[in-house]
Amino acid sequence: MTQDCTPTPLSINDLQAMKQRGEKISCLTAYDASFSALINKAGIDVILVGDSLGMVIQGHQTTLPVSISDMIYHARCVTQPNQRAFVIADLPFMSYSTPIIAAENAAKLIQQGGAQMVKLEGARVETVRFLVDQGIPVCGHLGLLPQLINQLGSYQVQGKTPADAERILTEAHQLEDAGATLLILECVPATLAKEISAQLSIPVIGIGAGVHCDGQVLVLYDMLNISITKRPRFSKNFMQGSLSIEAAISAYHQAVKQALFPSIEHSF
Repeated sequence: MTQDCTPTPLSINDLQAMKQRGEKISCLTAYDASFSALINKAGIDVILVGDSLGMVIQGHQTTLPVSISDMIYHARCVTQPNQRAFVIADLPFMSYSTPIIAAENAAKLIQQGGAQMVKLEGARVETVRFLVDQGIPVCGHLGLLPQLINQLGSYQVQGKTPADAERILTEAHQLEDAGATLLILECVPATLAKEISAQLSIPVIGIGAGVHCDGQVLVLYDMLNISITKRPRFSKNFMQGSLSIEAAISAYHQAVKQALFPSIEHSF
């Protein structure tokens, strides 16, 4: 009898172990099979199928028009060739307005899209607790929340005042207590992100949140410098000095692992 030698994707336990031993976690967004395969080849630890696809794939000005059907389709494209990376999929705008609706849509992302975890924005503590009770792994997302852009008015750094910083810190603890096993911090001061990463037992992945998070994530199209919009300050063009897309992704992976990215110029 021959044994199945197909690699098994990383689990949340693997990511937790990486935090405990001080190994940085590398993460990139992806939306299709070809980039998923390249990301796996480079050894990236986590793929986030982000609702950022609304902007970089669909050409919208925000993530708000993205539907759950869009997310399922792109998650399935990413997970088909995936061999090693842990795959998270975003719950898009208004797809988790109640715990029941959130569970129904999260189930679709896992059953039909093949995701191992779902991500939602904000301190939706009761929703997170309900999802976890159903056996659905959850990644929280605090700081800048793109799905609230119409309330925020612009994409700006969050947690700059003592009151806002304390609120985000409190919400991070609340999400962990509710059962979230991963947290993304977007566009917050590096000092705040460092404090949250140190206080939480779950891995904290930063984007525009400084080098002291347990890992880093960037939008793939930004770090390849092929987005149709201006590249954010916290991102870096890894195609510069690279001879191929695969080399650029590998350079990002190594920069994260060695805590060389983000530098001060990519932090707040």
